[in-house]
Amino acid sequence: MSSSKDAGPRADAARFASPPEDLDANAECIRREIDWFGKVLELRMSLHAGEPGEDPQTQDPLRRLEPPELPAAGAPYADLIHRLSLEAAERLLLVLGYIPHIEPAALDPFFLQNRSLERRFTEFGGLLGNSHSGFLPTGETAMFLLAGEDLRARLRYQHIFRPTHALYTHNVLRLDHRHRDEPPLSSALQLTAEALERLTTGRPYDPPFSSEFPAQRLTTLYEWQDLVLPPVVREDLEDIVGWARYEQVMMGEWGLEKRLKPGFRSLFFGPPGTGKTLSAALLSKQIGCAAYRIDLSKVVSKYIGETEKNLASLFDHAEQQDWILFFDEADSLFGKRTESRSANDRAANQQISYLLQRIEDFPGVVILATNQRSHLDEAFARRFQSMIYFPVPDAELRLRLWRDNFENKAYVLAPDVDLPALARDYELAGGSIVNVLRYACLKAAPRQTREIRSRDILRGIRKEMHKEGRLMDG
Repeated sequence: MSSSKDAGPRADAARFASPPEDLDANAECIRREIDWFGKVLELRMSLHAGEPGEDPQTQDPLRRLEPPELPAAGAPYADLIHRLSLEAAERLLLVLGYIPHIEPAALDPFFLQNRSLERRFTEFGGLLGNSHSGFLPTGETAMFLLAGEDLRARLRYQHIFRPTHALYTHNVLRLDHRHRDEPPLSSALQLTAEALERLTTGRPYDPPFSSEFPAQRLTTLYEWQDLVLPPVVREDLEDIVGWARYEQVMMGEWGLEKRLKPGFRSLFFGPPGTGKTLSAALLSKQIGCAAYRIDLSKVVSKYIGETEKNLASLFDHAEQQDWILFFDEADSLFGKRTESRSANDRAANQQISYLLQRIEDFPGVVILATNQRSHLDEAFARRFQSMIYFPVPDAELRLRLWRDNFENKAYVLAPDVDLPALARDYELAGGSIVNVLRYACLKAAPRQTREIRSRDILRGIRKEMHKEGRLMDG
């Protein structure tokens, strides 16, 4: 209906959520995996307490206890294991990271004390939480389960803890290595919030807005047919939908991966209220994936390295869940770079360069919006696959916007309201027309009437024009 910028986040997350999974099937999968983990833990503790055997294979619980068979589909926990083709050792790390969330008592054996030292065994690793009373595993905990004190086995399993392993690149686990001067395996082995949601419910994770995740879900109650835009703009938007739908065919079957980089980058530019944000929200509905608006003021940090860290987390989430990223008011960060005359200039340019590289390498859809096309660095502008101009609507489109907003509603128009004249005489964008509607309804409600009067509409128009520094005749 409107070209308003305010597509705003609403409580309709279920619109993009996966259908509910069979909870009984998922619970059965998790139960089998935890029971298998318990047997591995029991055997490892038994081996640890006894004399080491001569054959190293007898010291490897995974050679004696195979993981359980899981269903091919229908249970989120099993689906993740099959999708990543996880082997026994990798499944052991996964369930170890999951247990604190689902059955923390299963890790209580690690509280066993070394009587000679009157402290916990160093080889168990682990951490104690601030409020969580259970045992929190570390990389050393996982290595103990896998290899015990067998040095060759410890070397063999090192690859599972590398950041290039699928468990980390797919944002399932993370080793929170906060103290760089300490051994990496002393880091907490944590299941990511995204993986926790998927393993438990099978649904995509919708992270809350924070300084560490400076983005908000972009949704709208409008539909694609409600967009009021010039035909050429709609055609350009359809090209983005087409790329998202047929990228795999073109890149794979047609062999374009040799010539084209994955992903699609588009610049939306034009005056405020002309439909840039709403278009991004509707693109996400057309393509069938979530869109997130990035708050650039939260991304940019005064602390060196924090910006890159925040952006890395954002892009990693987006890549794994096939999100559309929408950078609003992009000229505030992507403007012309300055000469590096100071440490602040160098840090700012470094942040911009990092973000440009992540955008260029992102395999999904990235949209940047700005009111001022001329403010963007030309070198950056060449990285876009499309640049779409959102103009202030002409009189014909304005009339459609006035009618979409003011006709056939629960309220009625007074006889003196002339929508064609309003569309002809006042050059307003869709967002401004929506604001006029809001103002007119606010004036009508105290009168306990649903009648929208011409006088209130004109006052609303005057306010909108005043915002833009324009004067209204009469």
